[in-house]
Amino acid sequence: MNKKTVRDVDVAGKRVLVRVDFNVPQDESGQITDDTRIRAALPTIQYLVDHGARTILVSHLGRPKGADDKLRLDPVAARLQELLGRPVQKANDSIGPEVQEQAAKLQDGDVLLLENVRFYKEEEKNDPEFARALASLADLYVNDAFGTAHRAHASTEGVAHLLPGVAGFLMEKEIDYLGRVLESPERPFVAILGGAKVKDKIGVIENLLPKVDALLIGGAMAFTFVKAQGGEIGDTLLDEASLGVATEMLAKAKERGVRLELPVDALAADAIDANAQTRVVPAGEIPAGWKAVDIGPESAKRFAEVIRGAKTVVWNGPMGIFEIDPFAGGTREVARAMAESQALTVVGGGDSVAALEELGMAGQVSHVSTGGGASLEFLEGKVLPGIAALQDK
Repeated sequence: MNKKTVRDVDVAGKRVLVRVDFNVPQDESGQITDDTRIRAALPTIQYLVDHGARTILVSHLGRPKGADDKLRLDPVAARLQELLGRPVQKANDSIGPEVQEQAAKLQDGDVLLLENVRFYKEEEKNDPEFARALASLADLYVNDAFGTAHRAHASTEGVAHLLPGVAGFLMEKEIDYLGRVLESPERPFVAILGGAKVKDKIGVIENLLPKVDALLIGGAMAFTFVKAQGGEIGDTLLDEASLGVATEMLAKAKERGVRLELPVDALAADAIDANAQTRVVPAGEIPAGWKAVDIGPESAKRFAEVIRGAKTVVWNGPMGIFEIDPFAGGTREVARAMAESQALTVVGGGDSVAALEELGMAGQVSHVSTGGGASLEFLEGKVLPGIAALQDK
């Protein structure tokens, strides 16, 4: 996938509308508790500033139903200003005459942050008039918000049909790493999938099965496969509707010569609680009244060995209920094996990223994706509208 980036266009003296993902977590008082997403956009913003662009940033925050003072972007503007070390102007709206005037007054190197774009319901509807109003502020469009690239919204897709659209550096990095994994992986290529339900990962399994050398399945979803093989899974969460699919996937893997590894043992608990009674049991022999809350130590060891022998690894989804410390062992082992691996290691969004960060290992993998849903859809082989709308090289 070869998309033009900010390097391929002349930005000097141009007004550049940049879609960023500043959807950051905040505490009750509105203080930002994690600024990772703001930091992730800095290289693109800094490049535009250094090259004399007039930068207009657009983002959403939360899921507002109309204008909501709690979800205004003022704290984001303040944090961005600290990180950039230069003034960041903040607009009180994202379209309209006042914003037009602010955009028109920008000088080379200036940065303006528009108000939360989701205050307008037209944003998520990809309303053409709203997209036109946004596009009228600028000469060029840059999408650096991979986390929303799977959504066809006005600020992620609509404006790219009205202005020349290119990728920012964060978007470029995501396309590069995820694209490499799918299109030209160095072998052995191993995928690790976890999480609760098979149905959430069916698309990913189907797309990856013809490409991988080994597929490791953990999390509660693994026990739907164990059940499909005739195992006893006690009260473990069962995705009953996917039993047929699980059987089909097992047969497909066998047919293609793909090593499909399921847990051989499980940590079973009598309740989903840090103080619950636990015991390690064979994966297909979970007693009634007990549920699998993590892969067992033997499974974790096996998974880690497969990861160590790989040249390319992609991981999406935890191995157990890792938010509860006694049930986080399997996820920790996988994270550790990823961090120690010499392979190209890509971690796809969401809970796996949280697990890596908790262990302080996020810096030890090749690439941590910034988009949960977007990286999942990318791995499913779907076309992401926010990327498709950008100009090809």
